[in-house]
Amino acid sequence: MEKAAEVDLLCFGFAREVLGIRQMKYPIAPGETIAHLKSRLIEDYPALSELASVKFAVNGEYAGEEKTLGTGDEVAIIPPVSGG
Repeated sequence: MEKAAEVDLLCFGFAREVLGIRQMKYPIAPGETIAHLKSRLIEDYPALSELASVKFAVNGEYAGEEKTLGTGDEVAIIPPVSGG
């Protein structure tokens, strides 16, 4: 039996509060993009919709919503950071 495709999801800031964890395995479909992952995460965790300007990093590099994900990728959810 083939192992299901999944990414290692890292959660920071508000995303960590909403999901209640810092890190988890999250299933992905073949050819899934950041945009699709983001919409599924919002379905699973509706409070994430409050993060209008959330960024994603894949394997340590910022990635746009068109980025295709692969099994074993490390995907970080990076909410806006306020400074001052």
